[in-house]
Amino acid sequence: MPRVCVFDVNETLLDLSSLDPHFERAFGDASVRRAWFLQVLQSAMVATITDAYSEFGAVGAASLQMTAERLGVEPSEEDRQKILGGMRELPPHPEVAESLDLLRDAGIRLAALTNSTQAVAEVQLKNAGLADRFEQILSADAVKRLKPAPAPYRFAAESLGISAAELRLVAAHSWDVAGAMRAGCAAAFVARPGMVLDPLAEAPDVVGADLREVAEKILDAENG
Repeated sequence: MPRVCVFDVNETLLDLSSLDPHFERAFGDASVRRAWFLQVLQSAMVATITDAYSEFGAVGAASLQMTAERLGVEPSEEDRQKILGGMRELPPHPEVAESLDLLRDAGIRLAALTNSTQAVAEVQLKNAGLADRFEQILSADAVKRLKPAPAPYRFAAESLGISAAELRLVAAHSWDVAGAMRAGCAAAFVARPGMVLDPLAEAPDVVGADLREVAEKILDAENG
């Protein structure tokens, strides 16, 4: 049986660049969006490493405050809400829907696994028009441990009724790929612009420039 493909959501499926106009208005520089999301990831990693837990939305809000303080800017409450609320309305990358359909039509089971809470994840994927492509939408919040801790990946495998080795995590983040593989899963890396693999981590057997290329290589790997 082919592995079940489990997809990260933010940046892998959904395009955070749609938030750029909000950052441009709030900070005068759209590139602050990247600095903010890097802070989100750093804060999430600190929580995971130190065995603490905060919901991903709270991490996002705290990271926005940190980013604003670092830049000496005080965004309005309206701007804060548009940035944080905009996470629920992110569009998919252009090739995502057809790539998911390619895998599903080939008989691959599909699920989503995100650090966002269950409610946010379901709204995100519904608004992006992708929710019905997944048999399950899973949140790391269920185990109160954020990826790349092992618990979310093992929770996903258990929820899908498979072993970790039968799960393939598909993500545009090197840390997510490394976390999944160190939890005993396979992985595929979506090398979106600016995304690179960590040379200190084992490389996955599937790497592609976008989800279409990754989907085609997954089918080749599973059929080979």
